[in-house]
Amino acid sequence: MFSFKQLEALYWIATLGGFAPAARKLNTTQSAVSKRIKELETSFDTPLFDREQRQARLTEKGEEMLLIARRLLEQRDIAIEQFSKPEVIERRLRIGVTELTAMTWLPRLVRRIHQHYPRVVIEPDVDLSVNLRDKLLNDEMDAIIVPDAFAEPGLSALPLAAVRSVWLARPGLIGERRRPLRMHELASHTILTQGNKSGTGIIYDRWIKSQSIFPSHSLSCSSVVALIGLTVSGMGVSYLPYKPLRPLIEGGTLEIVETTPKLPDVPYVALYRSERRSSFISSILMLAQECCEFSDMFQIEELAAGGHEKKRNAAPFF
Repeated sequence: MFSFKQLEALYWIATLGGFAPAARKLNTTQSAVSKRIKELETSFDTPLFDREQRQARLTEKGEEMLLIARRLLEQRDIAIEQFSKPEVIERRLRIGVTELTAMTWLPRLVRRIHQHYPRVVIEPDVDLSVNLRDKLLNDEMDAIIVPDAFAEPGLSALPLAAVRSVWLARPGLIGERRRPLRMHELASHTILTQGNKSGTGIIYDRWIKSQSIFPSHSLSCSSVVALIGLTVSGMGVSYLPYKPLRPLIEGGTLEIVETTPKLPDVPYVALYRSERRSSFISSILMLAQECCEFSDMFQIEELAAGGHEKKRNAAPFF
């Protein structure tokens, strides 16, 4: 007969397009993956891959076996998650987040996951939104948390929370102002942006263009921390999250540049592949909904009197 390891080899070769990426996905060697396929072909006395092709292309029987493998693997995962207690589930969780999430509520989410699933190994990936989306589409991620800037077939979105952003600059850079600046007035200054690979950058680029505003000069920086540094240095005006940067604003390091109209909020979502959602992923996304709060830097949780958790913020790094 056949084993789940053989079915997994078949599934990931077909999904990722080759024996080598399948081996990396399964944390094994390419020769081990090849052996599993040969054993599977021997069991049914039929070739599953066309050996005359350079790429790993399934035969007609291989396509039929792939459908069976996908269904059996899904049923296995469902059974494991439904009939296993959370504390005994062993698996990897590949979750992608943007820099802002990593700087704010990711520590709370990690703690919650460890409390509910102590044997789950979390593999976080902090990257730009576009890169995370591509990794999710390539099945390199189980879920990603990004600004709601994408509408991709096959991906489902779970709303989380919104980030309030404001225009910020070094005090005195803009000069004295008796009223909020109109967008064309702001555009006469250097605008610091997050670029076209950032979800926030994509959303605000669309919004700025919708205002028929074209800045005379702009600088792009994909790192939020570096963008804050450039803004503090007086290199220009930038859109940045308000609540996490309140200490810099209240301390006089940065000042808010009031504009009309104001910046829209940036909604964040958890994205996942529609056909790959399971009870485990659903549980992780619910924990993300509970934790998502772009209020302070490096949020952690500790047990208060009576065993209840309370949010605490780590010392600011600015």
